[in-house]
This record gives sequence, C-alpha cells and structure tokens, in this order.
Amino acid sequence: MAIVEMVMPRMGESVMECTVISILKKVGDRVEADDSVMEVATDKVDTEVPTPYGGVIAEILVNEGDVVPVGNAIIRIETDGSVVVPVAEESKEVQTLEKEIETVTQSLVANVQPSSSTHTSSEVVGTRFYSPLVQTIAKMEGVSLQELEQIAGTGAENRVTKKDILDYLANRGSSPQSMVDSPQSVVKQETEAGFLLRRNDKEQETGNPKQETGNKPPQAVEVIPMDRMRKMIAERMVESKRISPHVSSFVETDMTNVVLWRNQIKDEFKRQTGEGLTFTPLLIEAVVKAIKDFPLINISVEGDTILKKRDINVGMAVALPSGNLIVPVIHNADQYSLIGLAKKVNDLANRARQNKLTADDLAGGTYTVSNIGTFGNIMGTPIILQPQVAIMAFGAIQKRPVVIETPQGDVIGIRSMMYISHSYDHRVVDGALGGMFVKRVSDYLSEFDLNRKLF
Repeated sequence: MAIVEMVMPRMGESVMECTVISILKKVGDRVEADDSVMEVATDKVDTEVPTPYGGVIAEILVNEGDVVPVGNAIIRIETDGSVVVPVAEESKEVQTLEKEIETVTQSLVANVQPSSSTHTSSEVVGTRFYSPLVQTIAKMEGVSLQELEQIAGTGAENRVTKKDILDYLANRGSSPQSMVDSPQSVVKQETEAGFLLRRNDKEQETGNPKQETGNKPPQAVEVIPMDRMRKMIAERMVESKRISPHVSSFVETDMTNVVLWRNQIKDEFKRQTGEGLTFTPLLIEAVVKAIKDFPLINISVEGDTILKKRDINVGMAVALPSGNLIVPVIHNADQYSLIGLAKKVNDLANRARQNKLTADDLAGGTYTVSNIGTFGNIMGTPIILQPQVAIMAFGAIQKRPVVIETPQGDVIGIRSMMYISHSYDHRVVDGALGGMFVKRVSDYLSEFDLNRKLF
C-alpha cells in the first residue's frame, strides 16, 4: 500500500484558486481513477474534480467552502501500488508563494494607519486567514471582525469555514441580545430615524400629511438571494460600464438570401453531419470575415497601450436554464469552415446548458456576439465583456415590406429583415470604425451567395 496526495488541478490558464462547493466522497470510500471526488467553483465555471488515482480515501484535507490554491493537496488516497507518487512540484511552489504573499500582506496591514476606529471583516485580516467566501458572508450579515475572531474554526489551522459562520449566524440570530451592540444595527436605526424625520418634515411643508388608512397589510415581497453566478454577472456588468464609455451603432440587414439558403440546405446538412444548422454559425462567420477586414476591432486596452490580438476568438452568449448567462469561446474561429463552426456552436451551447464547460472554454475571448433574436427581441444594446472593446447583438429576423432597388426602378417586396446592434468602447473605437465594422458584417450577410455549396 502507498499513500498519495491528490492536489487541486489547474482549471485554466488564469485560474489560481478554486472554492470547494461540495465533497462527493468520504473517508473510507473506494474510488477508481477519473472518479469525481468534489465539485469546485472558479470565477469562470463550476466543475467536478476527478481523481487521477484509484484506491481508498484515507484523508480529506479541505472542507466545503474552503478557497484552495491550485497545486495544494486536497485528498490523501491509499493506493494498491507500492510506489509513492510524489506531490507535484507546483504544489510546493504555490505554497511557498502563498506564504510570501501572506507575509507581505500582514506586513502591509500592520503598517497601515486605520482611517476610523470601526473596521469590517473585509477591511481587516485579523489574526487568522478568512477566505473570500467567509468575508463576503460576514459583510452581508454584519459580522464584525471581533465576532469573527471569536468563532471556533473547524478548518485547517483553525480556519473558519462556510459551515462555521453559518452555524454561528443561526445561533446568533436566535439570541434576543445578539444585535444590541452591533454597530451595523445602530447605523441602520439612525438611518431609518433620519428618513422618518425628513419624510414628516416634507409632509408638513407641503400641507399633505400622510392619511391614516387603518391597518394596511404589508406589501407581499419575495426575497430572492442572488446565486454565485448572478452576483458575478452583476459585478462584471457594473465594472464594464465603469471602465468603457459605451457607444452603439445600428444597421438594418436584409437576411433574405441567408434565410432562403439555410432553408434549402438544413435538411441535407442534418443528414450529412448529424448537426442542426442554426443562424448563429452563419452570423459568426460574417463577424469573423469583418474582423479580418478591420483588425483594430480585435483589441484590448492596457493602461495607455492597445493590444492588437492575432487570434480571433469569438465568444457567444448562451442563456442557461437557471436564467443566467454564460459566454463560451470559439478559439481561432477563422480556422473553421461553416460546418466546423456549426458543430462547435452546437457543442458549446449544449455543454453550457448541461454545466459541462471547462475553464478553458470560457477563456481568451477577443470579440463577443449575442443572438438576442432567439428571444424575439428586434434590437438591443449589449454590454461589453471586458477586456474586449466591442460586442454585437443580432435581433430577430422578421418579414417586412421594404423598398427594393432594381434596374427597372424601385419596387416594394417582402424581405426577411434583421437589426444588428454594435456596442463599442469609445476610448479606442470611434464612430467611424464601429460603424464601418457593423456595416461590413451586414454586407456579408445581405450579399450571401444563394448558390453556395456546403460540401
């Protein structure tokens, strides 16, 4: 028998730590290689972690809610082999780096002169390490640093876990004196009192005091806490609007040729490839062509520097059953044929809805598209996904009477029309570039070749 340590694997190029959501096995369980042992979350995706070894779980080194750096040991497994598998060097390097970071952080905190006598748990580290999850819960529930220091931790090195703080809050909430001395409670009471005084003063000034209506029932309100993904989306959307001055341009596109060609080819496409042909790969193909024509749309900003990207990695927004949104990326989209794009689009969309995307599927996007027409929307102003500088939204395709220019004169005909919205970062993309780019995408679609061969 041999004891081997399983470490937290790397979930993507930019992912340095993972939060343990749930542990799927317990000590004494037998596992085979590639069995999932826990579910973790990164800032990009939730995923299951498989074990590279078979054997019996001897020790679980992490708890649910722990934030674990990549490369740190998470489980010890008693294997059937006789050779001890060494712990990855990366684990030692990460641990060393973490110790250095923690030492520097504590030094900085010790030397910072506090601006006030009151500190929240998110501002002061205290004598113990608190994970971002624990700090967030403490901040939301008004738990002071002093209270955090009194909570008995059951994690490694007496760290406070998610379960510890939730258990504390449950007992704290049942105590009638639990909020008497809370600074947050005092502030809330003073704020509410000030609001009532101001409202009464206003009523007296206008001569329109509040009418007594008897025992009016309270308004029915359902409180729905944001899940982790919704909080992340909210933070990133607010941050994007803060970073990028958004400008939008719109064009109306004649999609008749695209619609007719797809209707002619979709059954044959299904028989030949086993895949459905939606409009999305056709739209992405037009975007890729336009990016090649206007490469300065495929950039990002770093300080006063513009980074021009060689790879064309197109993100596509996918709505999830939960109501949230996720953006998997087609890397090197210009290297795919239309058939390849269709297969990739279908694969990413299906895996997104089944929560089977990897961190790499979500990384490295350089331009994003959103097909809002699938929800019946004709137009929208999407928010840029940082650090990109532009995003395009395609509206619903609708039949409308339009004026058609012919050599014999103008006529009115029924055409399949679509609006395209283009939002871009006005720091680096001016109206000329933003407008010409969306117009070029429109031209590629409206001038689509009806005689195009698929195979």
